Amino acid sequence: MVHRAEQLKKQVAKLIAASGACSLYHRIHLVDALERLCLDYLFEDEINDMVTQIHNVDVSGCDLQTVAMWFYLLRNHGYRVSSDVVFAKFRDEQGGFAANNPRDLLNLYNAACLRTHGETILDEAASFTSKCLKSLAPYTYMEASLASEIKRALEIPLPRSVRIYGAKSRIAEYGNQTEANELVLELAKLNYNLVQLQHQEELKIITRWWNDLELQTRLSFARDRVVECYFWMVGVYFEPSYSRARVILSKVLAIVSLLDDTYDVYGTSQECELFTKCIESWDPAATGGRLPGNMKFIFAKILDTCQSFEDELAPDEKYRMHYLKTFIIDLVRAYNEEVKWREQGYVPATVEEHLQVSARSGGCHLLSCTSFVGMGDVADQEAFEWVRGVPKIVKALCIILRLSDDLKSYEREKMSSHVASTMESCMKEHQVPLEVARVKIQETIDETWKDFNEEWLNLNTNSHLPRELLERIFNLTRTMVYIYQQDDAYTNCHVIKDTINSLFVEPVSIT
Repeated sequence: MVHRAEQLKKQVAKLIAASGACSLYHRIHLVDALERLCLDYLFEDEINDMVTQIHNVDVSGCDLQTVAMWFYLLRNHGYRVSSDVVFAKFRDEQGGFAANNPRDLLNLYNAACLRTHGETILDEAASFTSKCLKSLAPYTYMEASLASEIKRALEIPLPRSVRIYGAKSRIAEYGNQTEANELVLELAKLNYNLVQLQHQEELKIITRWWNDLELQTRLSFARDRVVECYFWMVGVYFEPSYSRARVILSKVLAIVSLLDDTYDVYGTSQECELFTKCIESWDPAATGGRLPGNMKFIFAKILDTCQSFEDELAPDEKYRMHYLKTFIIDLVRAYNEEVKWREQGYVPATVEEHLQVSARSGGCHLLSCTSFVGMGDVADQEAFEWVRGVPKIVKALCIILRLSDDLKSYEREKMSSHVASTMESCMKEHQVPLEVARVKIQETIDETWKDFNEEWLNLNTNSHLPRELLERIFNLTRTMVYIYQQDDAYTNCHVIKDTINSLFVEPVSIT
């Protein structure tokens, strides 16, 4: 299988090189296919060269489908291309767009989801295409693969989707397309299975580490979600070269989950205060022996795990642990603030006040930093200083997570003694009922996506940070969308059971 995959890589590389003489649509479609099939990392240099060439093409004479795909591809790669210039000619007098078929609508819809503030034409395109695509249901009259694409996009737009989670479905859909290339299709199948084999080995490592912690025998309150943690972090980087980074990030997410459960359902306010002081000092003896036994046990496991990370890092990488510890401390401080809110029955007066704490307690600051820890030389100290400053794109990620989580979990959490959510702060701030608050929170999420998209373009255009690092932040955000689109799939893990099984257990049929 490995030998055949290597042969196919050489042949597909030649195919990419030869595509330079093909039409713009053909080139865009080829790059799009390689990315959807999770093959792009095998041809990174070739694709970057092709995207640069595509950027330099004049699309003024192209049809809507080509222009929308061109715009989507370039924005997704961090190019700041004008929406007004390329889409204005497709608007009609009624405020709609001259989309002649479902494929045009879908491509325009996906392009519009990469809009930033002030792009009125894309706001209109998003509204128009969303309504039109929904009106086409139940989609029985159209090609099955297109119907599946539309349904998925209306749940999670393509630029916000986690590619590896849907790769198997897209391989099947690609195989049914008339323009599918047999070499690309065979490579996609083989590569998926090879990557799956590596993920299986890593999952064994993660599971063994988790079992060795003996948490389930001591801590009945803690969620046993180690497989889900790994599944989540595979969405951040699925590529084989990121094995070390993926394992470290998965372990840290499991620790975040353990800490969340400890503060949320186990510790009293006094115990949580002591626990926070111990972690702040990174010393289990900091409270003079007053820390409860289970919390001592948890902290010892955290210290052991962090020490194992440090042991695994090269001498010139060990500085990274300072940043990791800093964000663990910030996380437990936020958890402790929320414990105080819960004990006092306090509801922050505004959503903004709430987010000053709850955007931190979501753990995305820590996960953003940790996503760099196991990476290679591309993650230098400048990158860690950047992420420590909680840049706008990370702040947007944190807000999207918190608000998406609260939208999905509010009904469940209000049935128990739980900290007030942003939903309650929104109702309090605007003096509105729950349903109006839902709309307002969703509007805030939509506006925050514009912040995120703007920073994505700014950082790709104006910063020295490698795109390889920025992709971790984007992919983290994509995984958050997936998890909380599924009714908090981390807590209610049964809703992603089939996807986990498909990703880690069932290979793609080669025949």
